[in-house]
Formats: sequence, structure tokens, C-alpha cells
Amino acid sequence: MPKLLGLDPGLGTTGWGLIQAEGNRLSHIANGQLKTDTTAPLPERLADLSRQLETLISEIGPDGAAVEEVFVNKNPQSTLKLGQARGVVLMTAARGGIPVAEYAARLVKKAVVGNGNAEKVQVHAMVSRLLPGAKIAGPDAADALAVAITHAHHLASARRIA
Repeated sequence: MPKLLGLDPGLGTTGWGLIQAEGNRLSHIANGQLKTDTTAPLPERLADLSRQLETLISEIGPDGAAVEEVFVNKNPQSTLKLGQARGVVLMTAARGGIPVAEYAARLVKKAVVGNGNAEKVQVHAMVSRLLPGAKIAGPDAADALAVAITHAHHLASARRIA
């Protein structure tokens, strides 16, 4: 039963969620948020994010990871910072020796809610329904769990096809 780590990258807050998947049966293991100091210089924040994620990966030992792809904001600076945080998350997960998949936000929403234009509230509600009893650490952690759920569904589909 693989343990799958979902990651919702952000410079200020990166959400994470760990689930276990057995076919279509999913169970919640843990979730949380990695936060960086908003007053620190960008290079220090990126290094801190990497250190926190390295520690998390070594503690929880996931079998695979999935990361949400970047969407374009109206503010180019915000998009750039998000892209840099996402790069750190991808690199750190790959350096942790685990396979990393990527999913567009629209695909995650469609996989979890059934609608690619779903609102964050709908995603959070469906994650709570799919993982009953999970205490979700906030919207970023809910998004990360949704990414992990999407990855589990895609892995199960690939096994059925193979």
C-alpha cells in the first residue's frame, strides 16, 4: 500500500498531505503546512523551504509524491515567486529519492470534485468526505491532500490499464 505525498507549493505556505492508497481505498495519514519567514530574503526562504521538506520526507518516508502545477496569477511577481517555490519543492522531492508526478490545478479539481472550475471550498469539502475523520490543517493542506488523491486515482487507473 503506497504512501503518497501531495504538495501544494507556495513561498509563504506549502501545504502537504500524506495518504495511503490501496486500489480505490484511500486513508489519511497526516497533513500540514510548511511556512517560511515572510521578512527573510528570498534565497533564505527558498533554502528554509527545502530544509523543511527534506526533514518531512525523511520523517514520513513516502513512496511517491505529486505536486500541483503553477497557475498564472494577475501579478507577475507572485507567479515568479510561486514558480521558484515550486522548483524547490520538485527538486527536494526528487533528491529525496521518490518519484514525482505533476498535475494541473484544473485536473486536481476535476478528479476530486468532478468539476475543473470548482472553488477551494468545494475541494476542501470533498477532501473531508473522501478522507473521513481527517483534521485538515488549512486550505493549503486540503489542496495538497487533493493532489495526493488525484495521484492515487491516476496510479490506480494506470494499474488497471497495464
